[in-house]
Amino acid sequence: MNKKHFLGILIVLIISVCVLYADLKTTPINQLIKAAQNINFFALIMVFGLMLLSYVCEATILYVLSYRKNEPKRSKWSFFRIPIIQALFNAITPMSTGGQPSQLAAMVQMGIEGGRATSLLLMKFIIYQIVVFFAYVFAIVTGFHMVATKFSALAAFIVLGFLIHISSIVFLLAIFFAYNWTKKAANWLMNLLEKFISEKRVEKWRKATMEKIDTFYTESQKLKKEKKKLWLSAGLTVLQLLFFYSIPYMVLLTLNVHANWLAVTQMNIMIIMFMAIIPIPGASGGAEYSFQTLFSTFVSSHGALVLGMFLWRFATYFFGMILGIFGWIFKPKKIKNTKNS
Repeated sequence: MNKKHFLGILIVLIISVCVLYADLKTTPINQLIKAAQNINFFALIMVFGLMLLSYVCEATILYVLSYRKNEPKRSKWSFFRIPIIQALFNAITPMSTGGQPSQLAAMVQMGIEGGRATSLLLMKFIIYQIVVFFAYVFAIVTGFHMVATKFSALAAFIVLGFLIHISSIVFLLAIFFAYNWTKKAANWLMNLLEKFISEKRVEKWRKATMEKIDTFYTESQKLKKEKKKLWLSAGLTVLQLLFFYSIPYMVLLTLNVHANWLAVTQMNIMIIMFMAIIPIPGASGGAEYSFQTLFSTFVSSHGALVLGMFLWRFATYFFGMILGIFGWIFKPKKIKNTKNS
């Protein structure tokens, strides 16, 4: 990690401390004590268990996609450290831009060639985005009315986050199913941009876009040929997201607040959409605000709501950062492939 990454950690900690201080300042201490006394410790353990299971699923996906016969086996730790390192760098970089490069670095450290590691990560990314696409559409179709009727201001930002997510996913699906049409459409868009922006800059964008389209198309064709890996990875991705999306529900059970799992999960997915458009490392500030705003529907006590927000944020964010630091420090034995890509 370099100075920028330490700066990212510092920014996250400062904003999080400020948000927590603001909440504690307006929350009577007796409310917090009462909420803490009612904690269900089994549910609290399950909160962190769900987060760990989410990481295990992601690590298993990488193992499945990278598996080849006649290759030396790599340790479980070498695969498990990849998602937790990603969690660390997602948390400390704006718009989670550091996640992908950090995963690539972790895979190279365990002995997977850079080109093959990039290919595997692209495969995982394509599968993840397709599964997330269905999750987002489901949440918007079945649960958006709850937000729109009670929190109209926040609803607008959720819609914006949804549109950004969906546009990127539709672009991937277009490459997957309509490669030639996508290249023509991208070229047409670049030609249009040339009328307003310098030709040199647009040409640079055109080259980068065409390279990405070609790369994604190549990886999608590989996935089509390896159907068993594709379906197994897709199933594991569904499990990964179910574990992750269920954490707020388990946080409510920790506080002995009983709610409908489906409604809570819909709210959580929409929070994640909102967080994606906040250009601050870890979406600090906006994540806490959106959680308290949306989950006030289920929690009547302000003390319990603040405690629940802290537990959710720690489990889904700081817990991953802590594990990621250990993952970055304790490197696995480097085992090179015996077979070329």
